[in-house]
Amino acid sequence: MATPSMDRLSRRTVAFVLAGGRGSRLKELTDRRAKPAVPFGGKTRIVDFALSNALNSGIRKMAVATQYKAHSLIRHCQRGWSFFRAERNEYLDILPASQRVSEEKWYLGTADAVTQNIDIVDDYDIDYVLILAGDHIYKMDYEIMLQQHVDTGADVTIGCLTVPREEASAFGVMAVDADDRVTGFLEKPADPPGTPDDPAVTLASMGIYVFRWSYLRELLQRDADDPHSKHDFGGDIIPWIVENGKAVAHRFTQSCVRSSAEAPAYWRDVGTVDAYWKAHIDLTDFTPALDLWDRDWPIWTYSESVPPAKFIHDEEDRRGLAISSMVAGGCIVSGTEVRNSVLFTMVNTNSYAQLHESVLLPYVNVARSARLTRCVVDSGVRIPEGIVVGEDPEEDARWFRVSEGGVTLITQDMLDRRAAAS
Repeated sequence: MATPSMDRLSRRTVAFVLAGGRGSRLKELTDRRAKPAVPFGGKTRIVDFALSNALNSGIRKMAVATQYKAHSLIRHCQRGWSFFRAERNEYLDILPASQRVSEEKWYLGTADAVTQNIDIVDDYDIDYVLILAGDHIYKMDYEIMLQQHVDTGADVTIGCLTVPREEASAFGVMAVDADDRVTGFLEKPADPPGTPDDPAVTLASMGIYVFRWSYLRELLQRDADDPHSKHDFGGDIIPWIVENGKAVAHRFTQSCVRSSAEAPAYWRDVGTVDAYWKAHIDLTDFTPALDLWDRDWPIWTYSESVPPAKFIHDEEDRRGLAISSMVAGGCIVSGTEVRNSVLFTMVNTNSYAQLHESVLLPYVNVARSARLTRCVVDSGVRIPEGIVVGEDPEEDARWFRVSEGGVTLITQDMLDRRAAAS
């Protein structure tokens, strides 16, 4: 029998989203915005996935801690997540690093971001705190993880990915016993441990934690008084609990939301230009691993009021078409060939242009006869007439950011420097 909604653990939980990181590996994409505010998937932002998972899981109290270049993120949350009603005891609070504890003290680490807001969390009158990273792409029912936390009597429950052992050195990983109790927490080990049921795989931390608030509150206060601590969940809080309390791993495969029973468990860290580009190109597959069309588990966001996409011209070499692509509202594809690409809101393209395996963020304008291949174009960029990018890596590298995987990142500043030099 299903648990009555009034008894759901999610109703007694606050989702605390850590969204203050820059995401420097995304290079110029985070020059003006924090990583969680980077657009993703044609119309959403990265942070929308954590927030939507919380909402779809039944959580109606959320807090978003911001720090690095937070304006874009704060504006997005205000515009897209302002539908909560305080009179129904639901809300989304934005908690910028505001020197509330000391005039010289910003958020010193992930745990400190919660510590500095203890009084605010107290006011939520909740039993559980769900700590979330605001910069990953996935779908997950947090209610299942909360239920495991209660059933096992854990002090902390840690969301974990199952990854091949040879790839696990890039993560913080868990050593677990047969009951998935965490016996060791290792940060990027050279020889990651396998699991009792499969020595070929390792459990890697997702940066998702469940605590009873009274327990975490006491831990945070103790950590704040430790001059040797970096005040970080992964570096300080979790290792302490593994040593002195009960930490239990929660496997993502148990709570991930899939498009079908056969679909793989989808989770991506789009923290590099290559990973960001690849995740978008994957969305153009015939059956994408990430189902953005699922009406039972939607990804909520701020939606601008824009007209439908429009395709015009039907002449040889001047035909407005998009094949195996995603084209958002407000776009005008005018005599342009678009293949295996993602066009965000209000992108305009002009005659004889070609876009192949490219990701164009909102409000990009592509002039006539431009050719872009394997590119990521930042928002608001004006691509000049006749430019060719993605076919000559050496020439591209003179003006633009070319990734290790051969993806070219284009910003307006880069184009302006190129124009000034010519």
